[in-house]
Amino acid sequence: MTKIGKLFFTFGLLIASLVSAADERPNILYIMSDDHAAHAIGAYGGRLAELNPTPTIDRLAKEGILFENAFATNSICTPSRACVITGQYAHTNGVHDLGGKIEAARQFLPAEMKKAGYNTAMVGKWHLKEEPGAFDFYTVLPGQGDYYNPTFRTQGEKKWPNNTFKVEDTHSSTAITDITLKWLKDGWDKEKPFFLMHHYKSPHDYFKNDHKYDDYLADVDIPQPKNLWLENQPKFGSIATLGYEGELIPHIGTSIGNRNPRRSYAGDLPGLFPEEFPKNYDPSKLSDAEVKTNAYNVYLRKYLRCVKGIDDNLARLFAHLEETGQMDNTVIMYTGDQGFMLGEHDYQDKRWMYDESMRMPFLVRYPKSIKAGTRSDAIVENVDYGPTMLAFAGIETPDYMQGASFKEVCETGKEPEGWKQEAYYRYWMHMAHHDNPGHVGIRTKNYKLIYYYACNYEGEYQTPPAWELYDLKSDPSENVNVYDDPKLAGTVKKLKARLAALRQRIGDTGEDFPECEKVLQEFWDYDGADKAKAVELSNAFLKTRKAELAERDAKAKAKKAKQKGKKKA
Repeated sequence: MTKIGKLFFTFGLLIASLVSAADERPNILYIMSDDHAAHAIGAYGGRLAELNPTPTIDRLAKEGILFENAFATNSICTPSRACVITGQYAHTNGVHDLGGKIEAARQFLPAEMKKAGYNTAMVGKWHLKEEPGAFDFYTVLPGQGDYYNPTFRTQGEKKWPNNTFKVEDTHSSTAITDITLKWLKDGWDKEKPFFLMHHYKSPHDYFKNDHKYDDYLADVDIPQPKNLWLENQPKFGSIATLGYEGELIPHIGTSIGNRNPRRSYAGDLPGLFPEEFPKNYDPSKLSDAEVKTNAYNVYLRKYLRCVKGIDDNLARLFAHLEETGQMDNTVIMYTGDQGFMLGEHDYQDKRWMYDESMRMPFLVRYPKSIKAGTRSDAIVENVDYGPTMLAFAGIETPDYMQGASFKEVCETGKEPEGWKQEAYYRYWMHMAHHDNPGHVGIRTKNYKLIYYYACNYEGEYQTPPAWELYDLKSDPSENVNVYDDPKLAGTVKKLKARLAALRQRIGDTGEDFPECEKVLQEFWDYDGADKAKAVELSNAFLKTRKAELAERDAKAKAKKAKQKGKKKA
């Protein structure tokens, strides 16, 4: 063979080896459900594990790694999804609340995957408003989407969002899985590895499950959290969540029972699902405890039926991967877009920094490099998810992403030197929808420090500010606020300093909303004068809320009278 021939032969071998290496890159399957709390997954071992709600999802933990300390940096749908798709915190990507959006140019995660040669797809709940144009393929729900007979937006001849189709006589969880399976069979370019984001709408409230699960748990009294009952947590909260002398208990945080007159499952669920309540159900003839117990059982049954639908559909998806030989060649990640309050502290929804809301389930299966049955208490945030997926694909984290890859943790079960020891949290939607005050905080493995600065973006509509500290080792359910414990004064001081430094390090300087930042800084020290002003704000907000409720009731009464008048006419 001539020298030139040998050169071409060697070059050919090099190219072949590079192509072979590229072909051996794993597929990445990122599965995210909406509002699926970690403590509603059997593998996490919570009070619901005895009901065995998630055998398929539990398989990922058994055959891979389970993260005990995975956290949303803002426990609300749109901001959480924006953090994952950009690898940036809310104050950087600009998605502070449900009004936020991420246009194609900033859909960094699929763009990087596509640039590296992955075939990219997005199926299910998108919730970032703009077209998911960075993906090769997409079929997504409009906004929240419908539970039954869902409409989807997809690519086509018309301009986004006008290419739509409807799936009749089908629950959304099944429809989403069907679309993903069809893409895997017919749409995926099998010359490339795939990056697939597979997102369920379930179990977002109001929990409309597939009817085939209507009998699931029908006669079961769902295990309750002890702190469903306020008398079991007398040292929980602060003036920010309770008021100065408990006067704001009815008005902060929407409830399971009758506590909050504005919004509760006790008020909403009987109208939505009358068939789930006892025959001739009349809450006016029941005690508050009986009303709450009935609402709680219906809430959890409907929620877990939605979870059951997800788990069964994932069994279908995993069976396809097994049949096609792709199961062990795919990094499978499962998570929720945040946690969810399942009655803890008598709260519904999410948004809170309390662990049931802030914690995300996060499980990863990839037997080629992840040891089965691994658990990790490493602190990871949803801004880290994108960099970790990129790392499994062999792609370095771009400089514009603020998150960091925890691939090494997945593969070794150990934290690399210098790994983060704290999670950041910021909830911006002050008193919107579910009556949660604006707050910011830091979560370490041992402590959680929450600061309710308690105002909107303009520094207005103030509720009383306060700090809360929870010792997570002795009080994992966060029932005892120890902020004022003299023995922990040093701990408070250190955590405040760490929180201030963390805000600066990640760039949450408050520049975008200076009036809000002004209020945040005003009560930071929380001295005697600050506490006195907090009492004034508590009393003032109580008057405001009572006036709002009176106005609401007057409008409802006038509307009813008007409708009655029309009927007579």
